[in-house]
Amino acid sequence: MKIVFATHNANKVQEVSALLPSLELLSLDAIRCHEDIPETAATLEGNAHLKALHVFENYGLNCFADDTGLEVAALDGAPGVYSARYTGPENDAVKNMDKLLKELENKPNRAARFRTVICLYLNGRVHYFEGSCEGSISKEKSGCKGFGYDPIFIPEGFDRSFAEMTLEEKGRISHRGLAVAKLIQFLNAL
Repeated sequence: MKIVFATHNANKVQEVSALLPSLELLSLDAIRCHEDIPETAATLEGNAHLKALHVFENYGLNCFADDTGLEVAALDGAPGVYSARYTGPENDAVKNMDKLLKELENKPNRAARFRTVICLYLNGRVHYFEGSCEGSISKEKSGCKGFGYDPIFIPEGFDRSFAEMTLEEKGRISHRGLAVAKLIQFLNAL
């Protein structure tokens, strides 16, 4: 089965493709959708829905989209839905991490969680899947794998950041991996 993953992020496509070997996963670039789909909702669910709906309505293809937020306890859940653009619209991971580390400098509580919501448009019907990963924010960046906040997020039960893990290791425990596992279970039951 062919399905569109509504993203231009090659890292996300690679990460999710490794978890969905039975599907032909197409990116937005592969379907020649070059427009930037606005993420104007106030929730992860809303943003995922906007992206999946855009592809379904404009390209007529089955599609899923995700939105992910890093929710930091000491910052009342921020950056949350604004994680990708925490320092502004330019979407710069290094600046986002630097800002977060600075804001946590004198805070003892470094608890955080990643949360991903997937919205699937399949044959005109909408389905949602969610995954979360508890952890903490390190005091400095470590590792060179992954993307986004991975170099400063240490999942619960580990002493390494996501950026120090292989795709397979991260996929088994990550927020996106857990949400995709629910998506796979749903698709396999069809």
